Amino acid sequence: MNPNPPVPTEWRPFTVPNAVTLVRLLCVPVFVWLLFGRDDRVSAAILLAALGATDWVDGWFARRFDQVSELGKLLDPATDRIMMLTAVIAIWIDGSVPAWFAILTLLREGLVTLAALGLGALGVDRFDVTWWGKTGTFFLMFAYPFLLGGASDIAGANILEICGWLCGIPGLIISWYSGFGYVPIAKQALADSRANS
Repeated sequence: MNPNPPVPTEWRPFTVPNAVTLVRLLCVPVFVWLLFGRDDRVSAAILLAALGATDWVDGWFARRFDQVSELGKLLDPATDRIMMLTAVIAIWIDGSVPAWFAILTLLREGLVTLAALGLGALGVDRFDVTWWGKTGTFFLMFAYPFLLGGASDIAGANILEICGWLCGIPGLIISWYSGFGYVPIAKQALADSRANS
């Protein structure tokens, strides 16, 4: 028997995964400052790529070391959404991506967010992100830093731009595909919520 059993609290704000998520969130304004305050596309792209690459760290750590919390379930996706929206808008304003690409990315994110808010208002607590949704986000979170780096004057910028489109086009297609895939999941979640009420 464990003489010091864990405290049975669900909110658990003071965990390592929540701290990692908070650091990622605090880096968002640093990214904006690097891009517009320092006019440093390369550093901004590197930071954004690092934030995207570490997206899985907090979730993995929470599951691996039993530090899953209700706060983390809210904070992590909110941070991802804030980071994505800020990056897309900022890089669009910077002129490093064409308007159509940014608009399609933002439109998909906006529709999913509105749908989630609507379901929440109807009593649905939450539904998990699908594998396709995570995959689309993963590709896009690398596409935008690549395209930003491709718009810089760094050596090999043209290669970065190519990598950006190799990630961006599939990422955009997968993101929209996953968005339509949420429709039956949302319907089922709503039906379950009404059945349990």
